Amino acid sequence: MTNLKTSYMGLELKNPLIAGASNLMLDLENIKKIEEAGAAAIVYKSLFEEQIELEKLQLDEMIEEYSERNAEMVSIFPRMEHAGPLEYLVKLKKVKESISIPVIGSLNAVNRDTWIEYAKRIEETGVDGIELNLFYIPRDTGRDGVLIENEQLEIVKTVVKKLSIPVAVKLSSFYSNPLNFIKKMDQLGPGGFVLFNRLFQPDIDIVKQEQSFPFRLSSPGYHRLPLRFTGLLYGNIDADICSSSGVFEGEDIIKLLLTGANCVQCVSTLYKNGIGHIATILEEIKKWMNDNGYKSLSDFRGRLSLKKQKDPFAYQRAQYVDLLMKGKPVLKEFNR
Repeated sequence: MTNLKTSYMGLELKNPLIAGASNLMLDLENIKKIEEAGAAAIVYKSLFEEQIELEKLQLDEMIEEYSERNAEMVSIFPRMEHAGPLEYLVKLKKVKESISIPVIGSLNAVNRDTWIEYAKRIEETGVDGIELNLFYIPRDTGRDGVLIENEQLEIVKTVVKKLSIPVAVKLSSFYSNPLNFIKKMDQLGPGGFVLFNRLFQPDIDIVKQEQSFPFRLSSPGYHRLPLRFTGLLYGNIDADICSSSGVFEGEDIIKLLLTGANCVQCVSTLYKNGIGHIATILEEIKKWMNDNGYKSLSDFRGRLSLKKQKDPFAYQRAQYVDLLMKGKPVLKEFNR
């Protein structure tokens, strides 16, 4: 019998498919459908500190808009304060109480103190783990990259020490040497790394001549970058690896498992193909395992990682020149 069980940062999962953080998680009915379709766990939509601070500012501006219009009326509203992350935390707790599969919280904070405060409050909802979303958008040409990395290392070190639930770190690939940075962070004790966070990028509306921020799903093939780094990291760090981005079919998950992933996060395929597609993906994995004589994921996990490859350059060559030299065959592939 085919066994899809795996583990991720100490959590026992019935299969390697995790539904990643997205707006789908804001609807409890969607979450229940995701569980029914067979997902092993969910990552609830991220708590964004920047969004909370913006909402606080907007509330203050609204309340104070007509204040001090005359000497007899300082304010037309009683003093009110924004609830902060409370609404998010209440919803997260309800989700945890409503489903039986593991629920992982997700946090996007800015300040060191709020990383710790919000992480602890998320833990108090009863979730099974937490995912820290680390990213930095360069704005200053004078800011040394080492300082940025050290700040992020300190955040992870502190949060891991303060919490009793497993901590995963979701990273972008925008580091000079992601392998070195992840190795340093691995020594601080997180349970897992998620490779990689796909950041939204600005665009330009040439009609209105202004910046726009379109919502675009990832595309098939985006999994190749996490595939490379999963294969390079497997066997070289203590933490588990969760690969993410561009995972649409069972075939994509199989590739990432072969390179060493413990599990995989899916989001775009749930929007494009529907929540029910989870069941199809899992059946595709089972069929492939049966066809190849594998009874469990451990039978083939990491089989095509760098650590188990005879070719030392398997994950290191870019083959750019080789592609150019081939010419016509490459063009033929693109024109299919």
